[in-house]
Amino acid sequence: MRVLVTRRWPEEVERALQDRFEVVLNHADRALSLAELAQAMGEVDVICPTVSDRIDAEVIGGGDRVKLIANYGVGFDHIDLAAAKAKGIAVSNTPGVLTDATADIAMTLLLMAARRAGQAERELRAGHWRGWRPTHLIGSSLKDKVLGLVGMGRIAVATARRARHGFGMRIAYYARRQCDPAIAEELGAEFHPELRGLLGASDFVSLHVPGGAETANLIDAAALAAMKPGSYLINTARGGIVDHDALADALRTGHLAGAGLDVYPHEPHVPEALLSLENAVLLPHLGSANIETRIAMGMKALANIEAFAQAQPLPDRIA
Repeated sequence: MRVLVTRRWPEEVERALQDRFEVVLNHADRALSLAELAQAMGEVDVICPTVSDRIDAEVIGGGDRVKLIANYGVGFDHIDLAAAKAKGIAVSNTPGVLTDATADIAMTLLLMAARRAGQAERELRAGHWRGWRPTHLIGSSLKDKVLGLVGMGRIAVATARRARHGFGMRIAYYARRQCDPAIAEELGAEFHPELRGLLGASDFVSLHVPGGAETANLIDAAALAAMKPGSYLINTARGGIVDHDALADALRTGHLAGAGLDVYPHEPHVPEALLSLENAVLLPHLGSANIETRIAMGMKALANIEAFAQAQPLPDRIA
């Protein structure tokens, strides 16, 4: 069975794949074009894309050989599931293994935004630091502040635990349904049935919903206006959830004190309006970027490929 890995994976995982299958590796580790992805649909049995690969209907229609799309990652809004289903192509992802790593990055962004760490490091490296003084780069504490979570899945819960037990924050959340009562009790989490209510009650808002049409620009100008003056926005979910022009305006006017972003609508492009803002912390999609997690993600993908090869149910099938 022939498997295409669209970007470089940790060597340990690539070796494990090569021990079992004929593997086509992208040694240059460059983004494949839509034409190359479409061509691969007729040349391999399994394609293993990442969030940076757009597997749309045109790509899927490029050939008839691929029967499994084993996505390297949890989010799958870059894959046209309807088109895959129409061609009888199964789709899997890698849930569970990147929860802690992404929660760590959410807290990293929250801390960096609250304590103005990115701005401070830029000042120091540029040689502009004039020494300690009482009013220099004053930020916000976290203790007793409200962290509002939009979505309450595994990553949101892991982030809330870090914030509650590690930093003494108060937890609130908005989701389609209330979370497990035991989790709510552990975290002292207050449920908000309306998004605007959560936004207005939170000192920090962290986004944890899937990407796609249902959540596109969920945090738009109106939502940003509903946020508490002087609050912070954190996004480790998907870039398309936020209207970044409206976010830039909210940061520029001071309505928001800061933002921390790890994801963007058209990666690797970063919205130009954000690049010059000192109160925006911008990371290059590092959510799952520790070696343990990236290996675990690859092994999850491998487990799905092996199950497919043996005509067994896929452990992480999404379509």
